Amino acid sequence: MTQLLNGVSPLPHLGIIGVEGDDAASFLHAQLTQDFSMLGMSQARLAAFCTAKGRMQASFVGFKRSHTQILLVTSRDILAPTLKRLSMFVLRAKARLRDATAEFQLHGLAGDAARDAAPNLQEPWTKTDTGSASVISLYPADDAPRCLWVAPAGESPPSTAQLGHELWLWGEVRSGIAAVTAPIVEAFVPQMLNYESVGGVSFKKGCYPGQEVVARSQFRGTLKRRAYLVHCEASLHAGQEVFHESDTTQPCGLVAEAAAAPGGGWDAIVSIQVAASEGGRLTAGGPEGPGLALQPLPYPLLADV
Repeated sequence: MTQLLNGVSPLPHLGIIGVEGDDAASFLHAQLTQDFSMLGMSQARLAAFCTAKGRMQASFVGFKRSHTQILLVTSRDILAPTLKRLSMFVLRAKARLRDATAEFQLHGLAGDAARDAAPNLQEPWTKTDTGSASVISLYPADDAPRCLWVAPAGESPPSTAQLGHELWLWGEVRSGIAAVTAPIVEAFVPQMLNYESVGGVSFKKGCYPGQEVVARSQFRGTLKRRAYLVHCEASLHAGQEVFHESDTTQPCGLVAEAAAAPGGGWDAIVSIQVAASEGGRLTAGGPEGPGLALQPLPYPLLADV
C-alpha cells in the first residue's frame, strides 16, 4: 500500500515550541533524553521529556533553525502544559521558550513528495534546508519515505499531490514510532515505545529528569514492555487498554497510537508486556474485546548499546 502514501498533507494536530538564546541547546540537553549539545544544522533529534520517575510527558522532533534557535515539534494537545513545565526549569539559562505554532506551518511529505523536496534524502533525523524551509527526514512507512516540512507562515508548501490527513496518520503508525499525546502522558518510559532503538535516547549524555530510571531499565534488564504493531477490525484509540488471554483480570498494556487503515480496520502501536507478545489472544478494551493481530516491527530492536 506504499503507493497510497504519496503527496503533501497539512499537520494541524502538531504544534511548535520555539527555544531561543545562547543556551537553547545546553538547556534542552539537560532536560531531554537526546543529545542536543552536539546538534548540528543538518541534524534533527527525536527526544522525550520525562518526569523524575522516567515517564514520558512529551515527545519532540527537534532541530535548529539557526545556531541560537531550536524548534520542537510536538503534539498540539499537550503543547501548553509541556511549555509550562519546561519553562519552570529555565532558571538562569539564556533561553526563551514560547508557543511558536502560529509563526510556522507544518506539512508532512510522503513518497515522491518527500523525494522531490529532499533529493538527497538521508537517514532519519537528518535535516535539509531548502530556501526558508527545513525538511526533516523521518522513519519510512512500509518503505515509503516521509519528511516533515517546516517553513515560516505564509510560505507555499510543495506543489504536488495532496495526501489525506488520515493517510498521514496511518503512515505515522506504520512507521512504528508513537508520539506522546494527551491520553498517554506519563504512561511509558521511553523504551516501552522503543525510543532507544529509533534514535530517541542517548545513553552517553549527562543527567536529565528521569535519567536514572531510563538507564536502569536499559542496563539492568528491568524492562518488561515493548511497542509492537497490531491490526484490528474494530476502531482503536490511544490510551485504550490491551488484554491477554492468560490474565483477564488486568491489562497487559495500552494502545499508544492508532489510525484507520486504508484497506479496512485499524492499525495501532501498542505497548505491551513482552511475554504477551509471544503467543495467545490479545484484545482491545477488555477480555472480550476485538482481537489484535501482531504485525512485524519495521525496525530492529537494540539488543545492547
